[in-house]
Amino acid sequence: MNRNMSTKFIFIESMEILSTIPQYHVLLEGFLILWLIWFIVKKHYSSRERIPTEDEVKRKLVEWKPEPLITNPQTTHLFLSPRCITSRAGKSIVVDGKHCLNLGTHNYLGLTESNEIESNAIAAVRKYGVGSCGPRGFYGTVDVHLELEDSLATYTDTEEAVVYSYGFSAISSAIAAYCKRKDLVFIDEKVNFAIQKGLDATKANIIYFKHNDVNDLSNLLMKQAKLDDQNPKKASKIKRFLIVEGIYMNTGNICPLPELVTLCRKYKLRIFIDESISFGTLGKHGKGVTEHYDVPRHEIDMIIGSLDWAMGSIGGFCVGTSFIIEHQRLSGLGYCFSASLPPLLTTAAITSLEIMRNNPHIFKTLKDNCIAINDGLQNINCLECSSFPESPVKHVYLKEKMDRITEEKLLSQISDCCIENNVAIITPVYLEAEKNLPRPSLRLCVSTLLNKNDIDFALSILKKCAEEVLSV
Repeated sequence: MNRNMSTKFIFIESMEILSTIPQYHVLLEGFLILWLIWFIVKKHYSSRERIPTEDEVKRKLVEWKPEPLITNPQTTHLFLSPRCITSRAGKSIVVDGKHCLNLGTHNYLGLTESNEIESNAIAAVRKYGVGSCGPRGFYGTVDVHLELEDSLATYTDTEEAVVYSYGFSAISSAIAAYCKRKDLVFIDEKVNFAIQKGLDATKANIIYFKHNDVNDLSNLLMKQAKLDDQNPKKASKIKRFLIVEGIYMNTGNICPLPELVTLCRKYKLRIFIDESISFGTLGKHGKGVTEHYDVPRHEIDMIIGSLDWAMGSIGGFCVGTSFIIEHQRLSGLGYCFSASLPPLLTTAAITSLEIMRNNPHIFKTLKDNCIAINDGLQNINCLECSSFPESPVKHVYLKEKMDRITEEKLLSQISDCCIENNVAIITPVYLEAEKNLPRPSLRLCVSTLLNKNDIDFALSILKKCAEEVLSV
């Protein structure tokens, strides 16, 4: 009897304890128990699923129709059927089996045909091999890299230089190394794609001004100054940059550097110049846009250039004060993580600098050729060229403006016709991701290898082809 009473007492006490527990706790515990049972049962049955046979797998693969990565692809796009070059890209070039006078490659000083560069590069291959096999900080620094950097600094009258293995990464990495989030960057709307990619990596506040329009830039800086006056404490923490090109790849125009430097002094901007085209082409000694305008080098915070164009090699460089350049050796991603420039190309660039230093007359020859082609283009009534007369890159447009697709089609036909008549002239192709797409054009690249007969021949063929295509 006593035992029954004790059991009854315990039961009543347990019920009283359960009654004090909130109802949602019971529901939650019940749900967790049911979920655990379901998970165990599902795992048990999943492990017993039948493995499909090889025939079933093959049948499924035959039936499978993946969705296309790109809808409505352009089957006639130039990238899908590029022209094939089967010769050295010198004064003449073989395009799809057609021997042509070359106005399509950026061989401004004709150094791709230099026997001296070729012999020195071959010697470098025999000594170092064909690659460096590592970034500069990880056994990728070869003695010729240091020699090239010293030569570039000496040639450009700057304190120090840093060499990149690729021209595109030089400008894009250099921008991202200095411009950070919340910084202000003023940019010409027609800058090249490498600069655009560098800006994307910065996450900075980008302000575009009209192409080569100093007044528009001045107005934007005045507006920003008024905003800064409202919050001077915040404004004092913002870094400001101006990034331009010496000669613009997308237009062939030269930047108005003296006026830009004046604005930089007034509004406390750091100025970076991409001289990929102007280095080796402008100035009495080919030192670029600063020499052309006689602007002191100390007025420019950093100059970025390419070894791909005038120097006939591959790579890029930045020159400036040691304080500016040394920063890139730890924060320039293209410098830190890319395999360094192959020694054979480094040696080729060193030899190119020596040729440029010892033969200043080549810059006068290039200048004369540029002006001669510019003057001849003015005589083709159906075309127009607004590029800087001394620029080795000329953009030629249809005089009568049309819609973009029509202009691209007509200019492509003119280019094809020129190649059929033994003159290699191209239409530049732009990615749709580029900002402020340039107007369709024909791009002519001038070199020192051209003589008067070559120039007259090229202009006559261009005029003939343009008139034939546009008269249809």
